[in-house]
Amino acid sequence: MTRAVGLRQFVLTFALAAGWNLLAAEPTADGTARESTGEGGFEVYDAELGQWVEPVEFWLNYAERRGGLTWGRGSEYPPYREIKEFDTFMVELEQGPCLMQFFHTRWRRANDVRRWNDRFNAYGGCAHVFD
Repeated sequence: MTRAVGLRQFVLTFALAAGWNLLAAEPTADGTARESTGEGGFEVYDAELGQWVEPVEFWLNYAERRGGLTWGRGSEYPPYREIKEFDTFMVELEQGPCLMQFFHTRWRRANDVRRWNDRFNAYGGCAHVFD
């Protein structure tokens, strides 16, 4: 029994000395961005899928888990009086798409509501939705 305890203590001491964190590996947070060679220059971690995806795919996955895009995709916003809190809409601008979410009486970029990663606010049409 003492030999096993000694071995376990040695391995733990070695791991800590080597800079390994075996006990508290933090999972990657949903919406975390990292550099990529893809179309948008970054990819996003989809925690539900456990994989890295392109930004638009991340948005569509998010919307799908909530029942799909409430108002689909397009360049014209839906009729205001028909919109409900947390409805989603993929606005299509000349500069590209941006996932919008209705929150507290107005359309906002979904990232402004969900706070995934600041890179989303410059991606596609997101930097231009309020022009």
